[in-house]
Amino acid sequence: MNTSFDTQKDLESLRRKSLKEEIFDILHGKIIAGKVKPGEWLRQEDIATQLGVSMTPVREALDLLVSVGLAERVPYRGVRVPQPSSDEIVEAYAMRLLLEAAGARAAALKREQSQVDELKRILSRMKDLRSLNDMSTLRQLSRQFHQSVVAIGKNSTLDRLYEMVMNSFPDWMLYEYLFRHTDLLESSLDSEYQEHMALVEAIEAGDADLAEQMAIAHIRQLGKELVEYLGISYEVLESKARLLRASFSPEE
Repeated sequence: MNTSFDTQKDLESLRRKSLKEEIFDILHGKIIAGKVKPGEWLRQEDIATQLGVSMTPVREALDLLVSVGLAERVPYRGVRVPQPSSDEIVEAYAMRLLLEAAGARAAALKREQSQVDELKRILSRMKDLRSLNDMSTLRQLSRQFHQSVVAIGKNSTLDRLYEMVMNSFPDWMLYEYLFRHTDLLESSLDSEYQEHMALVEAIEAGDADLAEQMAIAHIRQLGKELVEYLGISYEVLESKARLLRASFSPEE
């Protein structure tokens, strides 16, 4: 990895959390900002040397990056930022459409007010984050929001499947695009907030049909961003989504 660190700033942040968490935050932010590119290796020794820390917390931070889909471990070679193919992105999108719909429906049927209140707290934190420096935190909170919605349904199999799909979905690449196109930042974040809030309101009302519709609408908006920001074919995206839905609902 040839990315240099803002040593004073980065080292000061290391004093506030555990080393592995702070190193994770530093690397997470650099990936979101596009300072570490898809396919680039995250060399444990280089990171440890530049930050002046031991390799153990760096290794643990890299494990955290892998767990949230921001890095991949290649046997006998190390850890790198993933470079998903168009086919992989399309498959992850189609699976998110399916799983988000199921998760939202289950959440509306099984929600407790304390769980809805927690979703609102997450959104409240996200609403105030509007700068480029907030992109890393926004991504983490967005992931937490979606996983919390699915978790309300109390289906451990769905939880595991959803985590796998989230790790394959290139949301970090969408945030990285916004980092490079600041003119789109405010409108994109406003739309995201409104879509999230509409989903929470449907869940709170116990309206399973509406919750499912809001979840699908939100993921379809992400699909539009995949087309606009990453150049994914809209026809291929929708074709894959239709095929997957048909395989689970053949009567349609």
